[in-house]
Amino acid sequence: MGRMGDTCGAVTGAFMVIGLTYGRIRADDELSKEKVYQLVQEFAKRFRSRHGSIVCRDLLGYDLSNPEGGKTITENHLTETRCPLFVQDAVEILEEMLHENKL
Repeated sequence: MGRMGDTCGAVTGAFMVIGLTYGRIRADDELSKEKVYQLVQEFAKRFRSRHGSIVCRDLLGYDLSNPEGGKTITENHLTETRCPLFVQDAVEILEEMLHENKL
């Protein structure tokens, strides 16, 4: 996300879907807040089990935030070859979780 090399954009997008689906509407809704925290942690656990990390630099093996890493990622077409798998897996995990939680 934003070439920072931190949390994978596909993972962040899934976190946003979870928050929008189960998040609190009222500031004092602590039950919804806790449900979102639990679901986000579960999503991260499942994604990590497939890929070993939720961090971009770990997933790609290079740090996109520095020029050398960015050049290697570009030259090896890693965002075209690896990132679609991360997006696909994020969607699959999210669909499983939404179904399990009876959206």
